[in-house]
Amino acid sequence: MPSPRSADHPAASPPQRDTVDALISQTQRLRGGLDAVRRDTVADLGGTDDAQVRWQRALCELAVHQLDDLGRHLDELREGLPADAAEADERPGTVEPSGKVEPSGKAGPIEPEAGATAGSEAADHAPTGRGSLLSRVGSAEWNLLTDEVTWSDELCRIFGRDPGDGGLTLDELPSWVFSEDQPILTGMVTDCLVDGKPIDGEFRVVREDEVVRTVHMAGEPVLDTDGGTASMWAVLRDVSELRRSERAVRESRDTLRHQRRIARTERRLAVEVQEAVLPPWRGSLRLPARDGFPGAGAAPDSAALDLAAHYLPSESSAQIGGDWYDALELPDGHTLLSVGGLTGHGVTATCGMAMLLGAVRGMAVAGIEPGALMERLNQLLAVSSQPALVGAVCARYDPRTRTLAWAQAGHPAPLLFRDGTGRPLRSPDGVLLGATAGAAYTQAEERLEPGDLLVLHTGRLTRDAEGATERLLGLAPRLTAAHGAQECVRTVAEAFGDEPRENDACVLIARVTGARA
Repeated sequence: MPSPRSADHPAASPPQRDTVDALISQTQRLRGGLDAVRRDTVADLGGTDDAQVRWQRALCELAVHQLDDLGRHLDELREGLPADAAEADERPGTVEPSGKVEPSGKAGPIEPEAGATAGSEAADHAPTGRGSLLSRVGSAEWNLLTDEVTWSDELCRIFGRDPGDGGLTLDELPSWVFSEDQPILTGMVTDCLVDGKPIDGEFRVVREDEVVRTVHMAGEPVLDTDGGTASMWAVLRDVSELRRSERAVRESRDTLRHQRRIARTERRLAVEVQEAVLPPWRGSLRLPARDGFPGAGAAPDSAALDLAAHYLPSESSAQIGGDWYDALELPDGHTLLSVGGLTGHGVTATCGMAMLLGAVRGMAVAGIEPGALMERLNQLLAVSSQPALVGAVCARYDPRTRTLAWAQAGHPAPLLFRDGTGRPLRSPDGVLLGATAGAAYTQAEERLEPGDLLVLHTGRLTRDAEGATERLLGLAPRLTAAHGAQECVRTVAEAFGDEPRENDACVLIARVTGARA
């Protein structure tokens, strides 16, 4: 059983599994040896029935309980917190806060009543003997024929009494017990004295110094020659520290479960926000579409874009990031392409992404060019109530002239693949959005050819952003030989799908359609 100190101050790192397995094996060996000692003891005692015999038998039973507790706690330590956060942690014999005893045949551990007495809080910190089992165990016998009460010195100390004052009678004992626990004590005494049954249960006592202790009592009737009950004999164990440690473990587990529930809820909300904001299309998309904005359709000989995109989650998948990809047909027949990502994870990042993506779309529809668009996004972040750093690429493609105008903010440049090779486009000036108020963003242009392939990505396909760019360029022969944007996306997903990533990533691929002149 871990000490209260270890429950309050856990190790900086969890124990190695093989170490715990070794402790479990050692505990099992001790348990087997104890069973052998118990069998030999019972066989040697024969039919005798005196205090020494009962004491030895009780010590064996207590040692069994201790090893069983230790084995259970080690199993829990090895298995860790259950994956199902909603899983109940109820065991037979546990007393609910209402004081109701679960139907297990004996009373179980009882939690101290919140604010019951000033001693309730002190119960967790009151010193008790350590090391020897005897320092926490005492014995008692109540003789029904002579009204004699015999308590061991250890039991008197557990109750905070001077051994010279003697023990408590069965009539006095309930006044030391919590009112909620008195029915438990009464039931055990009745079972023993009236029905002749062994007893096994727990209750809380309040000592004269207002310290609360949890006591486990195991006893049995002592019969006279006629078979009647002559006295009740019991061993009482102070289990306050044990219950406190169990309570600390339970509270820590409940806290972890609560945190996991919160994390799952936040992740679900982040996913819903992401799915609501990112483009709804799946597979390949052709822009400008034939049925685009009225009067803004592309000329018959224009080169449209065959588009496809993919979202790659982080290796942990615990939280969704703020990365996005977007393709949008604009009123003048141009096509907006953008990728980007916010720092951070979870609902805050995805909501920030939704705000920025909405701003990008609105300004692009209003006809603002990529360079000026970046400047205004930076101004928007400067006055935002939740500052963030954002890397982004925003491009505007004219299908009539096959011209790509684009700007970037601290983000990897798009990759252009042509004739079996690839290269990054030359980046215009631009720093991360939200890093510097009043930053200037320039704009670059690139003339594309039919069959050209553009790859826009958020730079976090791998833990090494530069390495990701080199690996993408290494896919040039396969990408340029692909039959469409969707096949290119599948190639990238196969190359990076199992790559360990600390953050989410997006890739947007645009292929210029049409034949070369």
